[in-house]
Parts: sequence; C-alpha cells; structure tokens
Amino acid sequence: MARNELIEKTLVDAMDYARTFLHTGKVATYIPELAKGYPDKLGACVITTDGEIYSAGDWHQEFTIQSISKTLTLIMALQTAGYDRVFSKVGVEPTGDAFNSLVRLETKNTHPLNPMINAGAIATADCCMDSKDPSGDFLTLTRKLCRRDTIHLDEAVFQSEKKAGMRNRSMAYLMQGDNILEHDAEDVVDLYFWMCSLSVNVEDLANYALILANNGVDPRTGETLLEDWIVRIVKTLMVTCGMYDASGEFAMKVGIPAKSGVGGGIMGTVERKMGLAAFNPALDPKGNSVGAYRVLEYLSHYLGLHYFSGSGYTV
Repeated sequence: MARNELIEKTLVDAMDYARTFLHTGKVATYIPELAKGYPDKLGACVITTDGEIYSAGDWHQEFTIQSISKTLTLIMALQTAGYDRVFSKVGVEPTGDAFNSLVRLETKNTHPLNPMINAGAIATADCCMDSKDPSGDFLTLTRKLCRRDTIHLDEAVFQSEKKAGMRNRSMAYLMQGDNILEHDAEDVVDLYFWMCSLSVNVEDLANYALILANNGVDPRTGETLLEDWIVRIVKTLMVTCGMYDASGEFAMKVGIPAKSGVGGGIMGTVERKMGLAAFNPALDPKGNSVGAYRVLEYLSHYLGLHYFSGSGYTV
C-alpha cells in the first residue's frame, strides 16, 4: 500500500511547529537523573492500522517511560487482580490536583482518585505484587505491546528515583496505614519506580498505542494481545486523567486518549486509525512535554483526529 503523503507532510510540519515552543519548557529536576535531558530533543512516530510507520526527528532517542507506565500498570493489575479488587483500591474520577499531590489522601478521600496519578499508580502496583515475578512480568508485557524485545531498565534513573522518591514513599505509607496497600510499602514503591524507569522510544510507544487504538488486537498480525474490556477502561482513563491536571484542556485542543510522562513522552491513540507518540524533555508547569503536546495538537488539527471531528484524513 502506498504511503500516505498527507500524514508524511503533516508530521514534518508538526515538528517545525513544535520546535517554536521548546524554549518555553524546562526538563524535570525533582528526579536528578532526568535533569540531564536535552530540552531541544524532539521526535515523533505515527503507525497506522495498515502497518505504515512515519517517523521524524529524534524518533530513535530513548527516554524513560515514567508515567506512561501507569497505563501498563493498570493493565497488569486488571489482569492479575481483576476489576473489583483494583477499583476497591483506586477510583476513576479526574483530579484538579497535581499528579504528586498528597492532599486528597490526607484530608478528603482515603483512596486515590484515579490510577493515572502517582498515588493511584502505587495502589495499582500493589495489585501487581500478587504476581510471582512482578517486575519480570511487567517487562514482558511492555515488550510485547511495544513490539521490541530489547526494552530494558534504565538503572541510573531507577536509582535516582529511589533516592529522591520520598514523596511517593509518603503516599505509600499513608495508604498502607489505611489498609489500601496489602504489601509492604517499600516493596510496592520500589516496583512503581522500576516500572517508571524502563527505557523506550517513540516507535515503541506508537506500537503500544496502535494496539490500544485497535481494541487490543494487533492489526498487522490479527493477534489479540489484550482483552477489549481492559483496553476500554485504560482508554477512558487516558481521556479523563491521562494528561494530569491539564486533561480537560488536552481533550478540547487535541481530543484523543493520551498519556504523558515527565521523561518527555506523550502517547496517543486514534480509534481504529493509528497509534502515535512524541518526545521532548522540556516540560510545562503541569509536567507535560511542551514539544510532544504541540506535535499531537498539530497532527490532530490538520489530520482531523479529534474524537468529535466530523472529518479526518483518508488512508
């Protein structure tokens, strides 16, 4: 099948558009190892359901998955512990608070509001601890959905997160005290840090996003990799909570299920059409990548990808 010239041209233009915003962001510093990132790095990848791959910029650059891993943690938790147990520990409502806030754990709600904030991801990681090999099973799941067997742990980032992760430990101990966590808080937080420290690139994430866009089936092979009810839950929470406390703004401007991470990545899915991902370590004040956000915004506008758009590109 011939390559889609509209996608190719729009991706190039989206990169040019995004580069004009890179100076407005700053790399994450609360995890010291992430402070070494280069804010001018920018890469993107689009993979369509017919298997065509469109890449641009620093698409091969590896970075740690960070909070994009929360979608994978939720998948593994649902597979391991089931719907009822997972959502007895964590809710499904969006929050206007920062992704690392403790406020609602302390004063308003003993359960984390959703699995896409840090406290919620720690609670879902607790469900994954039932596995005989939690980190090994998580790595296997990630490699399978990203279609790359060489995805690995970034040991330097993992150790940096462990050393600087006192706030996340505080959340874990609060939840252990409220009987939300069933395993030792230190073990659960270590698994959470481990999950966030896997090294990926935008093609990996676009592959994963494509599986979500096709409701758990790899359109290139026809193989079912995820149950559709799990995919539906994950994509719904990506819409409502995937971009931290900027999820509402992203829903209006971009309008696709997406998940961001402070490593600089954003992954998005376009129903039955494509998986896409972009990377730029420069973050806005809410923790979302400045460059990746603008790439997805441009692609959505000019390809008609918004879920409420009446038009769209033709493959």
